[in-house]
Parts: sequence; structure tokens; C-alpha cells
Amino acid sequence: MMAMLFASKVILGSITWEQVPRLLKQPVADILIENGCEFLITEEEYLPQQA
Repeated sequence: MMAMLFASKVILGSITWEQVPRLLKQPVADILIENGCEFLITEEEYLPQQA
């Protein structure tokens, strides 16, 4: 639930990726990727790995 809230805020631009709490970054990243917004993730470790 909190991850969805933070993902929505990142998408809307009311917060940046850097403002997402560390413990929520992975679930927020998963939501952003599912919604085609991976370009908002600024840390490589949370981006999908290319095979």
C-alpha cells in the first residue's frame, strides 16, 4: 500500500526517486517498471537486469 502511494507520487512529480524511503525503493521500483515508468528510477541497482 505504501509502495503504491510513493510510486504514484513519483509518477506525478510530487516527490523524486531520491525521496523514496530506502526500504520501499524495491517495491516502488517494481510498480514503476510495471507501469512503464522505469525512466524515473535513478539508481541502476533497481532497474531490470538485461540478459
